[in-house]
Order: sequence, then C-alpha cells, then structure tokens
Amino acid sequence: MLDQFKGCLLGAAIGDALGMARESTPPDFQRLHEGYRRAWRGHPNAGLKPGQFTDDTQMMLLVAGMLADGTYSEPAYAAALAKMYMHEELRFPDAAVDAACRHLLLSGERSGGVSSNTAGCTGISVPFGLLYGDPIDVTERVVQACSVTHTHPAAHAGAVTVAMLVHHAVRGRPDALALAGKHATLEDVALGNKIRDAVRLANEGISLESALSVIGNDVTVYQTVPLAFFLISRIKDIMVLLTTAAHVGGNTDTIAFICGAYAGAVYGRSALPPDLLDGLEGRGEIESVAARLYERCTTKP
Repeated sequence: MLDQFKGCLLGAAIGDALGMARESTPPDFQRLHEGYRRAWRGHPNAGLKPGQFTDDTQMMLLVAGMLADGTYSEPAYAAALAKMYMHEELRFPDAAVDAACRHLLLSGERSGGVSSNTAGCTGISVPFGLLYGDPIDVTERVVQACSVTHTHPAAHAGAVTVAMLVHHAVRGRPDALALAGKHATLEDVALGNKIRDAVRLANEGISLESALSVIGNDVTVYQTVPLAFFLISRIKDIMVLLTTAAHVGGNTDTIAFICGAYAGAVYGRSALPPDLLDGLEGRGEIESVAARLYERCTTKP
C-alpha cells in the first residue's frame, strides 16, 4: 500500500498543479494541452510557476504532516493555517478559508469556520481517508477538521465523500466510487443524488460539453465533486483524465486534485506519468509525508 499512499498524495498534487493555471477560467476542449502551464497574466495564480500547486495541496500536506507526526489537533491545525495565511503563503485560498483565517487572526479563537458549501476543505480530507481504517473514524475526523474553515454540512459531506473515495480506493476496493457515492447520500441526499446522476451520465456516453451544462463546474461541492466523479467514471487513462480535468474550467484545480488523488490511490505512484512527477513542486517532500503517513497507518494501535 505504500505505493498507493505515495500515488494518492502525488496524484492529488499533480492534478492541482495541472488545474492551477486554468482555475476560474471557461472550459476549453478545443486543444487539450498536456503538462504544466503558467496562468495568464492578471490571474491570481500568475505568480506560480508551471508544476506548482494551490492551497488545496498546501492544506493537504499541512494536515498529512501533522497526522504522520502524531501532532494533529484542530487547534494546532487552525494555528498553523492562520500562520500560513498571516505570512501570505496560502495560494489563492477559497473564500471561506480566507474568511476563516482572518477570523482566527483577529479573534484568536479556536474556530473560525464559516457557513459555506464550497469545496475548499476537501483537500484536507485525503490524509484522513488514507490513515484511518474505520469509516466512522474517517467521517468524524474529517467533519471536525473541516469545521476549522467550513461549518456548512454540505462542505462536510463533500469532504467526507472525497475521503471515503480514497479510503476505499487505496484499500483495493474496485467499487470505491459506488461506496463513496453511498457515503455522500448518507451525509447529504442532494449531493448523493448529484453524484449518482453524474455517474449515470458518464455511463450513458453523454459528451463532456453536454455533461458540463448539466453538472456544472463551480466551487461548490454540489458541482465540484459530482464533476470529478463523472470524469473518473468516464476516463480510465490517467494522463487523459488529469489533462481533461484541468480543462473543464471553473474549479479546475480542485476537480483535477480529486481525480489525481483517486487515480494515484488506485494505481499507485508507479503509474503516474513520469514527466508530471519530474516537474512537480516539492515531489520529495510529498513522498516523504506519504511514507510517514503509511508508517503511522501500519504501526498505530
């Protein structure tokens, strides 16, 4: 499973880095550019180089490192996140994350979460899905962690869904998508229905352009997560999956992040495109965190 742990974190970061340049832009399927690109001038991510990722991966690695070292707690995570924000290290953070961090800095209170159904806390769910073997533990811990920035039940449901997707995928369940969809329905019926409909559309062979008009690609979990499930259901080739996810427009970084996390969890690090691995920011650090997280998973009581 070590290869799958590494693949999951690396795949998520790769997807994020691929989608970084096109975040908040319209869909573009006329010419699918493979590989990393720089954002256009004036874009919030314009200062990032090709292969660098956004706050989704930053927050994932922050939580993964604390979990791996046995130092994680919600107050510790909140303090570390607020510190990153204060030093202007967070890259184009979700509006809810931005507001929560400002609240933490101004008030000094433990919780700065805001009522938002955006997908800004889905990234931190991935290490919980990898580490904990009991789905109940995964669910409870993800909800508690997400509450640092997001208090809306829909945001929690989206994060739990992504956590359970990688949880089942990394443990070799061929029905990981279906199981995660069931978890989504338990957490939020509307989200579960949207995911079910997205998977159905993928299986029916609808065009991607038509699917986007139905599913959407905005920053809410109600569009980001179902669209990722649609792409995962439709496209089996990892390079094509990640490249397509990076071109769907809207919340491209998070959509491609979810697709990459799943692909890496299923197929492992060894199946990820070598050129994308070579060009990824912080690859060694990510692999180190994944190895430490795996060690903790296999040795914890």
